[in-house]
Amino acid sequence: MMKGYYLAIDIGASSGRHILGHLDNGKLILEEIYRFKNEMKDKEGSKIWDVNYLFRQIKIGLKLCNVLGKKPEYISIDTWAVDYCLLDEKDELIGETYAYRNDRTKGMDLEVEKIIDSKTLYRRIGIQKQPFNTIYQLMAMKLLEEESLKKAKTFLMLPDYFIFKLTGIKTNEYTNASSTGLVDPDTKNWDYDLIRMLGLKEDIFLKLRKPGVILSDFTEEMTKEIGYRAKVCLCASHDTASAILALPSLKPDVLYISSGTWSLFGCENSSPCLTEEARKCNFTNEGGFNYRFRFLKNIMGLWMIQELKREFGDEYTFSQICQLARENIEFPSVVDVNSNEFLAPKSMSEAIKNYCKKTNQQLPESLGQLAAVVYKSLAKSYAKAKLEIEKLLGKEFQELFIIGGGSNADLLNELTAKETGLITYAGPVEATAIGNILASMIATGELLSLQEARELVRKSFEIKRYDMKNDYMKNINLINVPVMKIRTVS
Repeated sequence: MMKGYYLAIDIGASSGRHILGHLDNGKLILEEIYRFKNEMKDKEGSKIWDVNYLFRQIKIGLKLCNVLGKKPEYISIDTWAVDYCLLDEKDELIGETYAYRNDRTKGMDLEVEKIIDSKTLYRRIGIQKQPFNTIYQLMAMKLLEEESLKKAKTFLMLPDYFIFKLTGIKTNEYTNASSTGLVDPDTKNWDYDLIRMLGLKEDIFLKLRKPGVILSDFTEEMTKEIGYRAKVCLCASHDTASAILALPSLKPDVLYISSGTWSLFGCENSSPCLTEEARKCNFTNEGGFNYRFRFLKNIMGLWMIQELKREFGDEYTFSQICQLARENIEFPSVVDVNSNEFLAPKSMSEAIKNYCKKTNQQLPESLGQLAAVVYKSLAKSYAKAKLEIEKLLGKEFQELFIIGGGSNADLLNELTAKETGLITYAGPVEATAIGNILASMIATGELLSLQEARELVRKSFEIKRYDMKNDYMKNINLINVPVMKIRTVS
């Protein structure tokens, strides 16, 4: 039986959106219903998320579906990873919801290492070391806000919290939880022994549930407020996990970049890679749909371009910035995009200039030069990650799929294809929302498998192909589309 509308509520670090999906003649059709801004707030020297604002935006989008006469039967929510909420015994929020770019975690890796060293921790949980990992956030809370932590009765990742507000059901979804550094990759559940070792309260962590299931209806109160009843499904609520579900590849051994604020570069494995070499290269083993592992590396991503755009007064579109970078592509300087100085600088342009100065490179001045430095540096970082992953896994890759908003950046795609030497495919742009919807469709039985879901993506969305060896780009899923020459990048 054909289902009706599915709604993906996809919230990223800079924006959120409500995207409806339904099947029509064997293709998945998307319609954006509502989009809203998201940003970290500065409060008393801390960077926080306004989760009450975000939940109001969720409800606005849900109500708008009703106004438009397009009520979804099923909804699901995804967000970025690592950040969380704590609830007290009355299910009220405790304190602020800190943003991962907040500096309270400085030095917390050393505090954790007093309890368990980095090598042992990686063999145990397989998550790359990042200063903002939840394990370090919770250690900061234990040392700096112990009384607040003592009040906690429930730990919820952000999608878990929003789902709780809609349904009254408290649950922890597996893929997002896997980013915390507190999940056992073998049992696919919390590592309660590790949690006890760290001096955290084990009873606040709920049993993990896998994505691709129907969880619950709206509460009666929420049904009355929104104006209709819908079923809430668990998608892969870590946005990258949802995006990877929407890979338009039926082959098992391909590389991907989930390209947005962050660039997540990796592949899918059936089991985690927990070697010392993988730890040294800072690769992570995050949980994916159907208990696949996303073996990947976090690369700074288009955050640097977003910050340049903001700094220059938002006078330029991303497309215009891309064109300015193309005009300045011969500018010679490059930076290490993974350097911590680019994580949350007051001025991204000054951070780039300072890096170039201390490495004795030419200083970029214009927006075009700055953007060229970023795009070239990203592509070189991808090429390095490609070589690392091939060595770590003992295999060679031929194809790379770029998905998400960053797949729109033609210049970056061209540079990536050239630097990696891989046949590169770009699209779909709304991979996260698509993956969110696909998980709900699997939950309802409208799709029967991950393979069937990815076949649907291939049939439904435009995919561009970049082959720098043969110097062409084309749309691969449209019939009788002429091959288009691409501009060669020096």
